[in-house]
Amino acid sequence: MLMPAVDGGFCVKLATTQEELHAAQRLRYDVFIKELGGTGPMVDHAARREQDRFDPFFHHLILTKTDSTDVLGVYRILTEEGAQAAGGYYSESEYDLTPLKTSGKRLLELGRSCVHRDYRGGAALRYLWGGLARYVTAQGIEVLFGVASFRGTDPQALAAPLSLLHHRHLAPAHLRVRAHAPATSLDMIAPDALDRRAAMVQVPGLIKAYLRMGGCVGEGAFVDHSFNTTDVCLVMETAQMTARRAALFGGQGG
Repeated sequence: MLMPAVDGGFCVKLATTQEELHAAQRLRYDVFIKELGGTGPMVDHAARREQDRFDPFFHHLILTKTDSTDVLGVYRILTEEGAQAAGGYYSESEYDLTPLKTSGKRLLELGRSCVHRDYRGGAALRYLWGGLARYVTAQGIEVLFGVASFRGTDPQALAAPLSLLHHRHLAPAHLRVRAHAPATSLDMIAPDALDRRAAMVQVPGLIKAYLRMGGCVGEGAFVDHSFNTTDVCLVMETAQMTARRAALFGGQGG
């Protein structure tokens, strides 16, 4: 079990009680339901908790202030053992994960990553990454993966950033998961017709951060109408990080 870490007035730990899990689900509700307009068959609107059938099988990495129990950030993480118990990975509803599952590498799926709106753009995400890095080391994880989202369900409106990901950050063949039908091609604008600077402005901050750490994307995008998003699958081999990226990923605060 990952021991709590305290730094800068923040605490990062795995949720161990029902109260902590519910607090994480309430933050997810604020972000994914209220902000993004998503929904789901198990969402508890009365209690304001975003939840699904996978929650019992995931570990929930949470960020709080040391003087409060309010959850300010969360990562939902699923080990291979958890996926086996759950009957598969969450991402498998959108992507064919065969290249990863047959790689012989130890996998960890990431999901439902979110930070309270008042703490975005600061140190909160860095603290969460520090905790995640400690977990990765403790579990011997070799490949991180999970779906990440663009807001909206019109891929044509996202043609520039999706094409940028395809041309500059496509996963190598041995890691290249593929979106299930009806998939949307990422290759919508030719490289010589693409304004890379303008396209990068449209890429969400979380995806940019993974790219800076050496992450890449699978083939195709998947439109998730229930969450009002267009999803890509991010993949990252932990052994392929440069020293600079490893330092960023495992920075102080976790």
